Amino acid sequence: MNIEFDLIARHFSRPAPPGYLGVGDDCALFAVATGHHLATSTDLLVEGRHFFSNVDPAALGHKSLAVNLSDLAAMGAQPLACLLSLSLPDVNHDWLSAFADGFYALADEACCPLIGGDTTRSTSGIVISVTVMGQVRPEQALRRSAACVGDDIWVTGTLGAADIALRLLQKKLPADPTLLAATRQALEWPVPPWRFGQGLAGIAHAALDVSDGLAQDLGHILEASRCGAELDYAAFPVASALQGLDGQLVQSAVLSGGDVYQLCFTAAVSDKQRIQALADAASLQVTRIGQITAEPGLRIRAGAGGDLISLSRTGFDHFS
Repeated sequence: MNIEFDLIARHFSRPAPPGYLGVGDDCALFAVATGHHLATSTDLLVEGRHFFSNVDPAALGHKSLAVNLSDLAAMGAQPLACLLSLSLPDVNHDWLSAFADGFYALADEACCPLIGGDTTRSTSGIVISVTVMGQVRPEQALRRSAACVGDDIWVTGTLGAADIALRLLQKKLPADPTLLAATRQALEWPVPPWRFGQGLAGIAHAALDVSDGLAQDLGHILEASRCGAELDYAAFPVASALQGLDGQLVQSAVLSGGDVYQLCFTAAVSDKQRIQALADAASLQVTRIGQITAEPGLRIRAGAGGDLISLSRTGFDHFS
């Protein structure tokens, strides 16, 4: 049997749900609900750049879909389906089985079935490409350009743990097995709040997912919305595993660390109770960290009315 077809048949050919035409034809088919627009996003994960060669393949399968579901959440979109493409230096069926298990577990949980993709041989490391598709009413889609002066700025989840885990694995921090054990889950098994993101549609104004660092990513909203922001660092939801670490290290991880895949969004002050109720229903932590201002630029204060914090880095550069 052809190696590619065997690989797909063994690991990535689960039956599509009713109403979908999935793996096996030249194109997949599915419907979008009346009155909705198709939302789509794609991400690449490259071995040695975005993940370590010895990462748990189940975790990698999970994360490769999670980083894309995070984008749908940031638009307020409901997941519909996904595509997966793999470029592999060799075919390791044990690795592929674990990867597929991690991928499908999250796909099933998020109701985002795998309906197609591609495979080929790589001349170097593993390259993973996932495309997700969702639906959202166009008038409710969360756009980066929709922040309003006076809006509250919110983040979901906690910040900093994934960055500390990455630094430990890169040996940029002294070895600390206890700290790594407490932070590694955040790096390798991120849980984007896709259900909460759907609920934000029609409530929040602007949103994005924190993938490259909060300060850098929030800057995209400020630029697109032509406004500024003032943040209160003392209000930030710092991951509990970071307690007791050097303050400057924690500050850098929280403000500039990537791989978070939580949401940063803006909303009217009057919607505070609706947002908190939505978060409570999703068993999700949500924190108000600042406010949108008419004055351009991002200002981060050590506390309410405190001194401004100067950042030595703002976030991850994909071409550095």
